[in-house]
Amino acid sequence: MFCPRTYQKKETDYHYQFIQDHPFATMVIQGEGLVATHIPVLTKGTKNAFHLVGHIAKSNPQASHLKDGMEALFIFQGPHAYVSSSWYDYNDISTWDYSAVHVRASLQLQTAVQLETSLQKLVYRFEKEQDNPTFYHDLPPSLLQEHLPFIVGFTAQPIAIEGIAKYHQDVSADTRERICNKLRGNPSTAAVATEIEKETSKHLSK
Repeated sequence: MFCPRTYQKKETDYHYQFIQDHPFATMVIQGEGLVATHIPVLTKGTKNAFHLVGHIAKSNPQASHLKDGMEALFIFQGPHAYVSSSWYDYNDISTWDYSAVHVRASLQLQTAVQLETSLQKLVYRFEKEQDNPTFYHDLPPSLLQEHLPFIVGFTAQPIAIEGIAKYHQDVSADTRERICNKLRGNPSTAAVATEIEKETSKHLSK
């Protein structure tokens, strides 16, 4: 990943929390060509020692290429938005603000028992905040047994992790305020303004 030094995120804490906050990832592997799938991916372990856990449908063309020991690239992306140069108080080019974490990892296929365990945790993660959650054990056993043969689970041990947060944290306060005000004017980009302020606070404290 192209990662200018100003925006690099090397801290393990950052990588780990970023994945918690943005678990919907793009998994890329080498098949007959490059093959990608968009899936939820969770972590297992601690910030200092964790691996990734996920699954895909066996009908997915990517599934036929999965094997123990192969490498995959997982791309986790945070809030992003176009930033127009018309918002600056100086002449420069327009750009895109964004954040991402890339995890290059070695895959290991799951057993049937491991797959069910990871599915239980996946459902719990996203159901627990619902008003009337439906957890894995709430589903009819017949329904689960009908679907389980059609998915393949995996764990992925990180080999290398890179992070970036490019959020105009290095511009003047006036320009930053103008950018944030513009971004907050659109509900789809308001989160980027929050990230700009967060990264600016970190940048100024260094």
